[in-house]
Formats: sequence, structure tokens, C-alpha cells
Amino acid sequence: MASVTLHKINKVFGHDHIIEDVDLDIGDGEFVVFVGPSGCGKSTLLRLTAGLESITDGKLCIGEQVVNDLPPRERGVGMVFQSYALYPHMTVYENMAFGLKLAKAANETIDERVMATARILQLEDLLHRKPKELSGGQRQRVAMGRAMAREPRILLFDEPLSNLDASLRVQMRNEIARLHQRLGSTVIYVTHDQVEAMTLADKIVVLRNGHVEQVGSPQELYQRPATKFVAGFIGSPTMNFMPADLLSGNSEGCQVRVPGLGVLALPQDVSHLTEGDRLSLGVRPEHLRLKEAHGDNAFDIVNVEYLGNEVYVYLEPKAGDTLLVHRTDAPSHWQVGQSVALVQDQDHVHLFDGNDNALTCHGQRQAA
Repeated sequence: MASVTLHKINKVFGHDHIIEDVDLDIGDGEFVVFVGPSGCGKSTLLRLTAGLESITDGKLCIGEQVVNDLPPRERGVGMVFQSYALYPHMTVYENMAFGLKLAKAANETIDERVMATARILQLEDLLHRKPKELSGGQRQRVAMGRAMAREPRILLFDEPLSNLDASLRVQMRNEIARLHQRLGSTVIYVTHDQVEAMTLADKIVVLRNGHVEQVGSPQELYQRPATKFVAGFIGSPTMNFMPADLLSGNSEGCQVRVPGLGVLALPQDVSHLTEGDRLSLGVRPEHLRLKEAHGDNAFDIVNVEYLGNEVYVYLEPKAGDTLLVHRTDAPSHWQVGQSVALVQDQDHVHLFDGNDNALTCHGQRQAA
């Protein structure tokens, strides 16, 4: 196992600053997932860690060793690429054994590790085939197996499940989690799929425009997002946001006016803000409460989606264009055309200032 430390890491391509002053500590044996929108720098950061891209500025340590100038083969990492990168003239067995042969492992060790990895990835019947004879999902599993068979100190995954069908993705998520538990390797995993991030990670790193937006456990990011961006990115369906005007408040709490909800008393600290400031109130779909209602402050149900075990109810205010979504267990009695009012759930309300930073409650700040 090995820890990974990134200190003020920067990467510049031409005039584009792709990664800017990233600080991050990844502990021994941690499973860390990089998430973020396309172009945020998550794959670039992974390639910098692997040594496939040079660092423009900053320091990267694996364990106690600075590895900025070390080639990939000397870093003790194994990488799984989204694009497979298999040797077309080699069989599945030979592809998976290649790294071990380069490391001059004994033949018995090579065979044992390749066969054990093949069982995990359901490749036992494909070991004699070449990549051109495999489906895309099978090739991706071989690419994973090649890195996993080496049992490196650090495993790097660049969207490894993107080419698999939905049922196999679920199975492979479980297998990757079990592999991590067995090997104890430090894992850095890049994905755009927040379900993968939430189910696999010990720690999630949310990236935005080359910056780290927030680092924390899945529970922390979901329950206590630091910014409006994180709140909207983590969770599906996304968090509902409504404009709010600050009426009064201090470090102990505040009063805000929200269209469709009226005046709310909330526990957030607004001591650094000014009355009249425009805020944003956020509520996750499962915490949005409804009741039948009529009048100008009511919302119209414009769509109801039945997903089997749950129902999504889409709401539109009678005046305005803010579409909200309510999630509830199936079956549901809500129907298109009904008018409803929103009910405040103070314990599950988020408030963001004009800079999109989350406002914390007095108790939360003390606990931190």
C-alpha cells in the first residue's frame, strides 16, 4: 500500500490552465473517486499521478518519495484505461500476464494471479481469445485484469465501466469493491457516474474547472455540500433550487422569503450577510413535501414519472419557470393537473449565499 500526496499541482497545456493548485491527501488503502463534469480535469489529474503527463508545477509524492520525475513503471501503479489499450497480437491470458512477465515474476505466480483475476472478471472462458474476438465490455474487463493481476500498490481507473451494460456495471462495481478489500491497494478512480462514486468511494473529490470544489465522504457531500455546484452535481434527480430573499438574521438563524413557500425561519448563520441579499434555497427531491392546495402560491403538477419502486413528480409554479421535482415511494396518488403547495422541512433545507457557498448552521460550525 502507499499514500498519495498532491501539493499545489498545476498542469498547463499551451495557454490553458487545466489543473490549478490542487492539494490532496490520499491515505494508504483509501478508495478515492474523482468526479466532475466533462473538461474539469479529473482524467488529467489521474494521468499526472500515473506519470503519463508531466507536472507543470507542484509536488507529487507516493509514500514518502517525490515522483515528479519518475517514469510510470517505477511508481508502483497499475492503470486501467477507458480505451482498453490491449495488445492486439496477444491472447487475453498473455495481455493479463504481460506486466508480471516484465516484472520477472515466476511462472507459477503469473498463472495463479492471472487465473484468480480471470475468475473475478468472468474471463476464464476467454483466455485463449485475442482482443478482436471480444466485445467492448469484454475488452474493458481484460484491461482491468491486466492492471489487477500485478496487484500494484496503487490502482488507477479511468472510467473503467463506461463500456459495460447496466447489469454488468452493477456486478463489476461489487467486484471492484471486493477486490479493493482483498488487496488493500490504494485506488484512485475517475468517473462521470455519481452512482459509481457514491457506492465505491471512501472519499469523493469533486472537481470543477481544474479546481477541487469539495472533498469528503459520500455522506458528507450529499448531506452537507459546501457549494451550490456540489449540491447540484451530487444526487439524482438534482437538488431543487429556489430564489430566497434574506429578511433578517444573525449567527443563530435567519428569516427568508421564498416564492411558493412564504417566510421561513431557518437555522443558518447569516451574520456576515446584509438584509435584502439574494440567496438560494436548496431542497433534495426526497425532502420536498407536498399538500393539496389552490391559489397563486400553488404549484401545478406537469408530469409524473413512475419508475417501479418510486415516483418523480414534476412541479411548475403558476407564475415563473422554476421546475421542481418531488421524489416519493410508489404507488403515488399525485396526478398531472393537480395543484399543490410545498411544505417546509427545516431539517433538510440548504441555503447558499450570492457566491454559491453553503451557509452553515450554528451547531454545524461549532462541530467543525
